[in-house]
Amino acid sequence: MKSLKLYILSFIALGLASCNDFIDVPPTGVVDGDLAFSQPEKMVNAAYASLGGCWFDCPLNLWPYGDLSSDDCLKGGSGETDTGYHPMEIWSSLTSTPGELDALWYRLYCNISRCNRALVALQESGVSALGEATAKQRIGEVHFLRGHNYFKLLTLFRQIPWVDEEVFKASSQEQTRNDEFTYEQLFQKVINEFELAYNALPMEVEDGGGRANKVAAAAYLAKCYLTIAWGDGYEATDGVNFINNEYMKKVEEYTKVVMNSQYDYLPDFGDIFLPEYKNSSESVFAVQTSQYTEDNTQFGRANWSNVLNGCWGMWSCGWDFHKPSQDLVNAYKTKNGLPLFDDYDKTDDYPVNGVASAQKWDPRLFHTVGMPSFPYKYEAEYMMTTDNSRTPKTYGYYTSLKEVPQRSGGETFEGSWQAFAMNDYVFRYTDVMLMRAEALIELGQLEDARNIINDIRRRAANSIEKHIEYAKDFCEIAEYPASDFDSKEKARTRLRWERRLEMAMESSRYFDLRRWGIASTVLNAYFAKEKNAKYGDTSYGKYYQDAHYTAGKNEFYPIPYNQMYYVPGLYVQNKNYN
Repeated sequence: MKSLKLYILSFIALGLASCNDFIDVPPTGVVDGDLAFSQPEKMVNAAYASLGGCWFDCPLNLWPYGDLSSDDCLKGGSGETDTGYHPMEIWSSLTSTPGELDALWYRLYCNISRCNRALVALQESGVSALGEATAKQRIGEVHFLRGHNYFKLLTLFRQIPWVDEEVFKASSQEQTRNDEFTYEQLFQKVINEFELAYNALPMEVEDGGGRANKVAAAAYLAKCYLTIAWGDGYEATDGVNFINNEYMKKVEEYTKVVMNSQYDYLPDFGDIFLPEYKNSSESVFAVQTSQYTEDNTQFGRANWSNVLNGCWGMWSCGWDFHKPSQDLVNAYKTKNGLPLFDDYDKTDDYPVNGVASAQKWDPRLFHTVGMPSFPYKYEAEYMMTTDNSRTPKTYGYYTSLKEVPQRSGGETFEGSWQAFAMNDYVFRYTDVMLMRAEALIELGQLEDARNIINDIRRRAANSIEKHIEYAKDFCEIAEYPASDFDSKEKARTRLRWERRLEMAMESSRYFDLRRWGIASTVLNAYFAKEKNAKYGDTSYGKYYQDAHYTAGKNEFYPIPYNQMYYVPGLYVQNKNYN
């Protein structure tokens, strides 16, 4: 443990007299291991920094895997071969070979490696360097961070190797198999990480929003229990026939901690996705970003997960990925203020600014989907037109709004790539309350679930005047009457619809469909419809004719090819992938 490579830095070739001269030069970016492990606070900071160690081929917010793979959006870009994400949206051609899968696996395990090193540093020097109370808190934070990365790996890949600080100290990573533990055993390990965090962390941390606290750990515990409460992840053994009510009670228990905390609904839905509100009461835990004017660096700490997702022709370098689907737009239709449910997709509709229509919409549409003829992110001086789509005959004319700031605010990084100082929510308060409503429905507390959902709809109804007054005549939204929650079946339908409308384009939709055991039904019906999508006279989405989701296989992503064969025979591939 004499040297620890903390950062990978570029090597600049220098004119050196001989090989002996070369090997005598101290290596750049390498720090003595004993020194590193004697500074646990810096090691913990390095673990936090890994939360933002993303790029377009390994977006840690998982938008290609949670949105692109669902009925909420299309890939976008210049065409089907632009990046390796096309198989994620049609599923039928998905194999273990896309480099993006390998990059994401690698990056998440790099993050876990930082956590393991930080735990070792805290074990060796935590109390002496920080004092007992702070060392205990930092240990809790690192367990939270390690659990966060493992939750993503487990959610994506199912069969994963468990590499903790003991494996790190024994240097036995390359002997650690990915089938040592079952799916539920792995989830119990992740739950243990968040329990350790929950028991060690305070309710509030005075840090500006970046550090984990007890409430964030409670939110993650609720999410873990909600995930496994529905089954084992495969459709044949997931869904309403496999619900574990004891786990649902855990969801109720931990979401109550969040409900009774310092967090709350932000009054206006639109404010949630503006950088000036990034650490508001809505933000239970988020990956932090910054402008260079905030942190006094050259370029700031930008969000590189969404580097491809700026609107074409609106930003200096918008690549026009992450495009909302017509099916998603249709889902925002209302009649008498309530969703259409069974009839929402009988026709493809969209609002046109200045053109009156009897069709009304949930206000959240105008905060979520950029549409031609409407202001881009609320600013009339930046109007969207049909020219703001890069390849409309393939991906249509809609653009995603939540992950971008207002155009007048400019980019955090400008150049051949553009990036923004937009936090990535890990948990926002409304997400946690929807998880609570989901558990309450399965536990038979239907009226309590209705109250939560109506609170959320009331906030949506109050989110017109401030930002989208221009769309006022298009909006109509009402609260659910008691009769809409007089059975679990009705309540489930409304909860699932509400979750889609509220959390659209926030990387959760596919994982919701899988949890409920309905992914194949919903997605294959979506493929059949979206291949005929039209905006005006322009047809798009025709490539969906090749799409098909196979239950019993596609629930999880394949273990990346490079990982399977790095140490041959060490890993077992997921079911029905080669």
